[in-house]
Formats: sequence, structure tokens, C-alpha cells
Amino acid sequence: MIHPTAIVDPGAVIGDGTRIWHWVHIAAGARIGRECSFGQGVYVGNVVIGDRVKVQNHVSIFDGVTLEDDVFCGPSMVFTNVINPRSHIPRRHEFRPTVVRRGATIGANATILCGIEIGAYAFIGAGAVLRRSAPPYALMLGVPARRVGWMCACGVRLPDGAEARCPACAARYRITEQACTPLP
Repeated sequence: MIHPTAIVDPGAVIGDGTRIWHWVHIAAGARIGRECSFGQGVYVGNVVIGDRVKVQNHVSIFDGVTLEDDVFCGPSMVFTNVINPRSHIPRRHEFRPTVVRRGATIGANATILCGIEIGAYAFIGAGAVLRRSAPPYALMLGVPARRVGWMCACGVRLPDGAEARCPACAARYRITEQACTPLP
């Protein structure tokens, strides 16, 4: 489904079942997976986007960003692609890649600086400014963002402890200061 106000440039590849809403612009180099959703006012550059990705209103996904399967981008969150932009100095050759791994969530109005990786199922809180990579399952909050806990793959905060059981889905995790690992 492509809304009549949307612009999809020739050369963009869009997977089956993807919904493109009002005033969206998909650039020619975009590679978008199946069953994605792009809310009003979204811009998608020369990027790779996996399956079942949800991008809420007014998000720009600039060149150099990769979103793996099942990523959620909250309303008006921001990706950057140059670390030190100046209007009078062209820096397209300095784009730094940003990778958002499977199942990660980025909250409304969060800012993601370029050149980092957001680990699988990490959760970047609303309004956070992420300046460094986030490990898988990390709960990152604040300005600048820091890890304040761990999240289950189902999106519920895990209790503290060396081994944690999700209160919502009962998945189990081993937790250290540096990592959160699912247990069989």
C-alpha cells in the first residue's frame, strides 16, 4: 500500500505487504523488506531495511543507516550520518555507518549519533541521546544515554540479578555488568 501523496523514486525496492503512508519519500537506493510500515512524513535514503520494521511519523533514515528485521523507530527520532556537519563544507564522503540490530526499539525523539551499533533487542528510551554503541538487550536512557538495565526480547524490563526471568514471558537471561545473554 502506497498512499497517493507518497513519493517512491524509481529504483527503490519495496517488499510485499509494506505500507507507505502520507508524505513519505523513499529514495532510489532504498532496499526495504516485507511487512514494514512508514508513518507520515518519513524520509528513507539509500539504506537497507529488514522485514517487519515500523518507522513512526517524521523520522529520516539517512544514507549509511541499516535497520535489521523487527526494528521500531519511534516518532520524530533522529539518525545522523556525519559527526561534524557544516553547511559550507561537503562531507558526503565522511558518512559513518549506523547499524540497528534485530528487534531493537528507539523511542520517540531519541537522537542516534552516527558510527555506532545498537545491539539486538536493545531499548533506547524516549528523548535519549545515544553517543556510543549499545549492547544487545540494553536499556539506554538519558542525555547522554547510559545503560540503566536490561530488556527482554519481548520488551519488558528485566529484574536485577545474575539470572533473571522476564515477568511477562518467563524467558530467562544470564546478566553480568557487561552483557545480557538469553538462556535456553
